[in-house]
Amino acid sequence: MIEKLQELNKKKEAAKIGGGYKRIESQHKKGKLTARERIELLLDAGSFEEIGMFVTHRSTNFGLENQKYLGDGVVTGYGTVNGRLIYVYSQDFTVFGGSLSETHAEKICKLMDLALKNGAPVVGLNDSGGARIQEGVVSLGGYADIFYRNTKASGVIPQVSLIMGPCAGGAVYSPAITDFIFMVENTSYMFVTGPNVVKTVTHEEVTSEDLGGASAHSSKSGVTHFSCANEVQCIEDFKKLLSYIPQNCEEDAPNKNYEPKATETRKELLEIIPENPNQPYDIREVIDGISDTNSFFEVHKNFAENIVVGFTRIAGRSIGVVANQPAYLAGVLDINSSRKAARFVRFCNAFNIPLLVLVDVPGFLPGTDQEWNGIITNGAKLLYAFSEATVPKITVITRKAYGGAYDVMNSKHIGADLNYAWPSAEIAVMGAKGAAEIIFKKEIKQADKPEDKLNEKIKEYEGKFANPYRAAERGFIDEVIDPSETRTKLIKGFKMLENKVDSMPRKKHGNIPL
Repeated sequence: MIEKLQELNKKKEAAKIGGGYKRIESQHKKGKLTARERIELLLDAGSFEEIGMFVTHRSTNFGLENQKYLGDGVVTGYGTVNGRLIYVYSQDFTVFGGSLSETHAEKICKLMDLALKNGAPVVGLNDSGGARIQEGVVSLGGYADIFYRNTKASGVIPQVSLIMGPCAGGAVYSPAITDFIFMVENTSYMFVTGPNVVKTVTHEEVTSEDLGGASAHSSKSGVTHFSCANEVQCIEDFKKLLSYIPQNCEEDAPNKNYEPKATETRKELLEIIPENPNQPYDIREVIDGISDTNSFFEVHKNFAENIVVGFTRIAGRSIGVVANQPAYLAGVLDINSSRKAARFVRFCNAFNIPLLVLVDVPGFLPGTDQEWNGIITNGAKLLYAFSEATVPKITVITRKAYGGAYDVMNSKHIGADLNYAWPSAEIAVMGAKGAAEIIFKKEIKQADKPEDKLNEKIKEYEGKFANPYRAAERGFIDEVIDPSETRTKLIKGFKMLENKVDSMPRKKHGNIPL
């Protein structure tokens, strides 16, 4: 038995060094951790249980039968993060550049099947050169097997991708299906076709970083939700995200213990809205003013900045926030902001996270660029997402709620449970000036002093519609509230709604306007 144990330990040591010490050193020189070092940082100390340590590839093509490494380029297993079970796979770039083989894919698929059966999140740490070319179609089939499982698990268990190195070609589609993507600046990149192919086909000169780096995907394409300075920060940010979301679609998000205070009044909320209705302000100040201290965790921060989404806590409860941002493009809805918010709303609904919607929106962004690129169907995505959501939904209109954007931003008409407005709210088809110019066009034109007449009519329109009271009279607004009492109202509202039961008509699934 002693000899057999020695052989076992020898194999374990061989598996743990992956492609060998020289390649580990090369990985470190690039500013990257190894697959096992990443898992060690990610999971609670001593909690990792590995699955498939001794798996090797089966290929005999191009001399591969003479190059075998235990584990075959991916470390898979399970452990805990702050005591909560998660499943993890971490690709090992020191073994065949982390390339995906038939057995490499089988290990990931086995792990995903376990995660789905046991109702726990799965996180992939991607660092791979792509499909193992020597294996041909079986490698491609392995990718498709993973994609299929990603799709089956979508909305059932949280799936998160941490891109720690290259992720190119077909490999990008697994992260794309997962719920959240993290990237590391300067050491990770994602693209369907690399710089060399781009140069050959379009004659564009572009680097890997410019084409598909963390900065490009966090600000231009919106592919990645989080851009992190280094791998340690990436893993810490993932752990923070995990603290806001449940294990699966059957559970509620974890709540933190919260000691009720004598008063939840926040007087600072009275100072945020400017006197001038056209002056911008940062909606994050409102979010911070109604949230538990330092609890707001923003998602997609650098993309479509005219809308802010993220997780926060109100009286310890995990809440998803969607808020127009008047400090950027006046908070208008456009293609990118609609897509960004719709995706976030659907995640929250899938995983039982209540939604808080803060509204200050002057409408949809006009222009040929928006129309020709599909603002109609993209705006409808957000409308669909809110209409479809059955979780508790509360809306607070802080200032403008104009036109169709009023409807789309979780209005009472599309299923919001509670709708509040601050006294500064303006709920109308459009701004007072534009409305007056249309309604009183003839009268203004015939006036001795058209400009004075226009100003008179603007004030008339403002008196009738540039306030929340017409909507409140109709019951579209449940209450006009003192801004300083917003947090109190939200605490009570979400508490009241915690046992909400709502269901959609029986169907296979809806047809969201993609």
